[in-house]
Amino acid sequence: MSESREYYSRSEPYGDVYISEEVLEMIAGAAALEVEGVTGLAGGTKKLSKGITILWESDNITINVSIQIRYGGTIPEVARKVQEAIVTSVEDTSGLKVAAVNVRVGGVTFEKPEA
Repeated sequence: MSESREYYSRSEPYGDVYISEEVLEMIAGAAALEVEGVTGLAGGTKKLSKGITILWESDNITINVSIQIRYGGTIPEVARKVQEAIVTSVEDTSGLKVAAVNVRVGGVTFEKPEA
């Protein structure tokens, strides 16, 4: 396993399960990008782990996400949908409990005019 990334481990009946921080970041990033109105993650990238940080607190995690939204979207509504999508996706996929999802809107993208 990589020395630079954290792993969450848990004991299961047939052995231990290790989930890397990067996997959780990618799950959260994919969930955020599926929300209508989100155009990218930090810096306008579509790289799934960019702009996502995970904070471990015992068996709970806090996820910080930085997104860009489409001009005309309602920021609180888009942010709430991002929070809901990430919680559902991470909890269903990993079995971990998400304590909080903090959303930072780092930019707005505008539609390009049709030529």
